[in-house]
Amino acid sequence: MKRALKACLEAMNTADDYQAWADAAREYDRLSGNEEWREEDASPHYDYKMIRLRFNELRTARQRGDVDQLVFYINEGLHGNLGRIANPMLYQHCYFGTKALIGEYLDEVCACLQWICDTDFPNFSLVQKLEFFERTHQSFGESGLMLSGGAALGMFHLGVLKAMWENSLLPSIISGSSAGSIMASVAATHTDDELEAMLDPEYIYAEAFRMVGWRGTLRGKGILDPAQLELCLERNVQDMTFEEAFHRTGRRVNITVSPADPHQESRLLNAVTSPHVLIRKASLASCAIPYVYPPVMLWAKNINGEKVPYIPSRQWVDGSIKNDLPIQRLARLYGVNHTIVSQTNPHVIPFLSRNKSSDKTIGSYVKEMVVSNTRSNVNMLLDYTKNKLSNRGLALLVDKAHSIVSQSYQGDINIVPAREPMNAFRVLSNASPDDVARYIRAGETSTWPQLEMIRNSTSISRTINTCLVALKAEEERELEEYSQSHARA
Repeated sequence: MKRALKACLEAMNTADDYQAWADAAREYDRLSGNEEWREEDASPHYDYKMIRLRFNELRTARQRGDVDQLVFYINEGLHGNLGRIANPMLYQHCYFGTKALIGEYLDEVCACLQWICDTDFPNFSLVQKLEFFERTHQSFGESGLMLSGGAALGMFHLGVLKAMWENSLLPSIISGSSAGSIMASVAATHTDDELEAMLDPEYIYAEAFRMVGWRGTLRGKGILDPAQLELCLERNVQDMTFEEAFHRTGRRVNITVSPADPHQESRLLNAVTSPHVLIRKASLASCAIPYVYPPVMLWAKNINGEKVPYIPSRQWVDGSIKNDLPIQRLARLYGVNHTIVSQTNPHVIPFLSRNKSSDKTIGSYVKEMVVSNTRSNVNMLLDYTKNKLSNRGLALLVDKAHSIVSQSYQGDINIVPAREPMNAFRVLSNASPDDVARYIRAGETSTWPQLEMIRNSTSISRTINTCLVALKAEEERELEEYSQSHARA
């Protein structure tokens, strides 16, 4: 038995794709007895009695064809974490998936929503359907994918994007900071048909770094040449505004930029807040690490389609400094209340847990307590120092340090690369095609164990969105038919 389990683990480690990994993970769970845990409803980590009751109520109402009762049940109890079904502890026991009851419940909710959408009812009109789904969409919320900073290590995000896209789980709402902004821009400006080529290691242009020489550095131009980074963006990101990208792909990309001076606030650039800003320039600004790259002025297209400076009196730098993960702003703009984070910041990933076991040791709790206390003390010290300094340049530097320390760098689901000490020396290094392939592979293999949790956590919101698109298309057809018949009359 031990040999068979070891063979399953080896097959998971060497799998060429997600299907091969999933097959090996399922076989491990079967041989180890994890399958029995999955089939049993009970667990202290969620309210299984409530979920079983809700499942039976929903199924019974749908089978009876009682749309009014079904709508009442959904309005009454639809929630992404009802009974704590999204508790990460429920995904720690098995290598693949979680309790069967949770899958059954989510499938039933989606079946009910699809049935309401597809069925014609004499007492539940198209207008009522649209009102129901729009209200449900607003109350239930959406999931967003957030790509952190990390310089060259940010190519790990490409593997995360690839794994989620190949399994039809890539959210339409994507944010990116610093290096993550480049990967988000790649996804935002390329259609699904084009993404397959863009996620090929041989296609990605990864030469973003070039030294400017000591003379340029002494003149305040930074250590690296921004023209080389801009060339990298031109090769990977199509030349369009946030609004143009949204109309082309339907993906709602968001890029964070930080202020270059202390009298500005960080901004989240997207098709809502800054529709005419050029994505390439936004990403260039988000990648402008202070003292490594010079600050960047944004550009936009005016009403005539001409490229002009955008807020020319202001310059912007690395988005990770102030707002690596813009959770609150995405919540306000798009109703995002569930976040999937791909985290590659070199100053963050050493402190993030990768432990598969559900049982924490005393040592792990002590470590968390020490890290938390240290961070809190450093945060207070930097805040105090910032307010006492009279030197503007030094005060700005301390303010940036304070912002880095005080941020939260985790979401509801976190995808983190394996610890590799040598990565610290690759942060500002150009990657060869072999390096890019290695980063993408790392991103894929780190995402595969999380895919079933992502699938479950997003299944209801994806179904609601699909139904809304179908119902709005039906409404447009009815309006067009009415207009045509009215014109003939």
